[in-house]
Amino acid sequence: MNFPALRLRRLRKNPAIREMVAETHLKPADFIYPFFLLDGRNKREAIVSMPGIYQQSVDNALIEIDQALKLGIKAIMLFGVPEEKDPQGSSAYLQNGVVQNAVQEIKKTFGTDVVVMADTCLCEYTSHGHCGIVMDGHVVNDPSVEALARAAVSQAEAGADFVCPSDMMDGRIQTIRWALDDAGFQDTAIMAYAVKYASSLYAPFRDAAESTPAFGDRRSYQMDFRNWREAIREAEQDLMEGADMLMVKPALAYLDVLHRVREETDLPLVAYNVSGEYSMVKAAAQNGWIDEQKVVLECLTGIKRAGADLIVTYHALEAARWLKQPNA
Repeated sequence: MNFPALRLRRLRKNPAIREMVAETHLKPADFIYPFFLLDGRNKREAIVSMPGIYQQSVDNALIEIDQALKLGIKAIMLFGVPEEKDPQGSSAYLQNGVVQNAVQEIKKTFGTDVVVMADTCLCEYTSHGHCGIVMDGHVVNDPSVEALARAAVSQAEAGADFVCPSDMMDGRIQTIRWALDDAGFQDTAIMAYAVKYASSLYAPFRDAAESTPAFGDRRSYQMDFRNWREAIREAEQDLMEGADMLMVKPALAYLDVLHRVREETDLPLVAYNVSGEYSMVKAAAQNGWIDEQKVVLECLTGIKRAGADLIVTYHALEAARWLKQPNA
């Protein structure tokens, strides 16, 4: 008997065979493309810490959304960067707020061709940058949840397909579900940021959303990155409270958590390939240290292989273009 009898390399012999037996497939429809929206028209401002990503008014965003749809991306996520902020984050639930106006215009232009997901949080709208209402120097839970429910209803009224609570307050999924149902939006879905860690990888996002906390940090409400069993409890709680999709955030440093959550739930599972993960790849590519296309597609495939059905990623547009190329 010749050695070895089992030769696993037989199934790696050429591109056609490798493609035939590939276990994980990445496609543009797996991506959710985020946008940072400004009030007004004809605005487009580069985000220095996130090369290739912009704060922009909805008229410019429509151009990128059209490009994304033509590449096969089906879903977008909207973050608002309002001109005025206050301690209560009241512009988060204005009928003519930046996200609400954008949702209406996007739906008017593209209809059901695009799935519009609205980030439901207060951090972009509060003058102190926290994800909830602050009283006596602390982020309080229940008043914050009430404000988030108002924001969710206003986003649903504008036409959002999904509201996406990213605050990590206790009980917010149930409260939002009740508020949506009471307002007649039983068909508006909730994508819960179920497992969101207090991560240092969010720093570029805070530049983009202008949401850096004016004091303290978010560790009293976002999760401790040392814990994974707690992640299962958080996911189970959001499931029981009525979430339609669950998210794990960040992605690359938390693939073990993503995989464990995948094993515990049958709900569609989303991973957020966050700003710090994006910017590190961009910086390395700009210095010529890595092949950006190969690294991005490898990272995104790894996220999907770990269990994600969908990936929120700032790489979405360029990754979709690369996937359209032969032998991507």
